[in-house]
Amino acid sequence: MTASLTLGPVLFNWPVDRWRDFYARIADEAPVDTVIVGEIVCFKRAPFFAEAMGEVIERLAAAGKTVWLASPILVGSERERSAMRDLVRSDATLPDGGLPEGGLVEANDMGALALLAGRPHAVGPTINVYNEATLGWMAGRGAVAVSLPAELPAATVAVLAKAGRELGIETEVQVWGRAPLAISARCYHARAHGLHKDGCQFVCGNDPDGMPVTTMDGQPFLTVNGTQTMSHGCLCLAAEMPALVAMGVDRFRLSPQAMDMVRVAEAFRAVLDGRRDGAEVAAELGGLIDAPLVNGFYHDTAGALRVA
Repeated sequence: MTASLTLGPVLFNWPVDRWRDFYARIADEAPVDTVIVGEIVCFKRAPFFAEAMGEVIERLAAAGKTVWLASPILVGSERERSAMRDLVRSDATLPDGGLPEGGLVEANDMGALALLAGRPHAVGPTINVYNEATLGWMAGRGAVAVSLPAELPAATVAVLAKAGRELGIETEVQVWGRAPLAISARCYHARAHGLHKDGCQFVCGNDPDGMPVTTMDGQPFLTVNGTQTMSHGCLCLAAEMPALVAMGVDRFRLSPQAMDMVRVAEAFRAVLDGRRDGAEVAAELGGLIDAPLVNGFYHDTAGALRVA
């Protein structure tokens, strides 16, 4: 298998015009192989992007990208369950029905995983895959690619990548972007503005890269994105990519941030192709985002740390 670059779904609440333009530029300029689209954090946001979804998918497919659809992380109401069933069927995304050739649905919760059993699908990083037995169980149910949780250390990634090769299932590691840590039925983003989730006024849209959370001492701690909790630091494993390739990792995920993601994709493609040094790329990209770069989880220490 040849290692490839994946662009994960936009996790933040961007205006639909910005969201559409972002994917248009990705289609035309970004050297990524697979693009995953869909609103996965908050069901209330989804209607804003629904009308543009077909156009975005067609644009990406016409540019030669493989397009996957992502299911929500947390499904609660019957309306949300119905929408997820429609997504899993993928029968209303494009005018002629279905996803473009090579398209899959990426499951991000166990409900979607159950609905996808028996047909090829991907598994997102919000579903915990910590050992070979879980990976084998998923492969037996039809999973062809699994994106591993961001908190895994290198030793565990190596074991799972080896098992993935033996099972014929691709493994993926996130190498850029804030790490997804948790999801809640409640919306802290709204709460922080004195609002309830049902009347949130979509205040998460005011923070295109998430809302910083500090400790009582004023130290940066986490990032809140609607109902989602993320790392404060930006995960960057550019320097670790050669080792990940040697382990047998097949796919490398870039999680969109409010920055020049084409430049990010170009830099990581150059590392993957052996044309640039990963540490050099990390130093360059660190100057483009208003957050510290972190890689502690990979090095089996606190995730908020940066290990040289």
